[in-house]
Amino acid sequence: MSTGSATGGKDPLRTYRSKRRFGTTTEPEGREESESGASGGERGGESRFVVQIHDATTLHFDFRLEVEGVLKSWSVPKGPSTDPHDKRLAMPTEDHPLAYRTFEGVIPEGEYGAGPVIVWDTGGYEPLKRDFPGALDRGHVSFALHGSKLHGAWALTRFRDGGDGEREAWLLVKENDGRAGRRHGTPDPLRARSALSGRTLRQVADAGGPAPP
Repeated sequence: MSTGSATGGKDPLRTYRSKRRFGTTTEPEGREESESGASGGERGGESRFVVQIHDATTLHFDFRLEVEGVLKSWSVPKGPSTDPHDKRLAMPTEDHPLAYRTFEGVIPEGEYGAGPVIVWDTGGYEPLKRDFPGALDRGHVSFALHGSKLHGAWALTRFRDGGDGEREAWLLVKENDGRAGRRHGTPDPLRARSALSGRTLRQVADAGGPAPP
């Protein structure tokens, strides 16, 4: 999984943009932030994360970490679990623009990923390795999340590198620290509420778009 760079000659969001028609979908195009070489977070340079729930072809969670000016992204079918015994499959997807961290609404029918999206959790994160992009390329990173719902140390580990025609695959696991919890595990995606608007997936779908100002 290449971490890429928003400041290099290669556009890290090319795949993201090629899959979307921005005259139809309200998803952010992200051209301004990649062209400006944005790489820091919003609060004093703190890196950011987001976990979105997306009811597309399959209902799943999207886990995204800000790395070098883009959101590195994984689809987590069962969602993150606060129980350290739960090893959640995380399938890498294309890099997303930083502005996607606040995207919530309905991707129209006929578009890639059609269906409602909510921001289940968002906040800052602290890399627990010095060379975080390099460690990500090597296949193992640990980090502390400071969200409204997810806290403490977590790890992402690649267990399949995508060779021999197989898809690359990772595991997302909660570290066994003081913020681990076996009682709650993973939220019910259909009952979970947005950290931004307080809405459920059904409410976003019924409204047909982003929350009113």
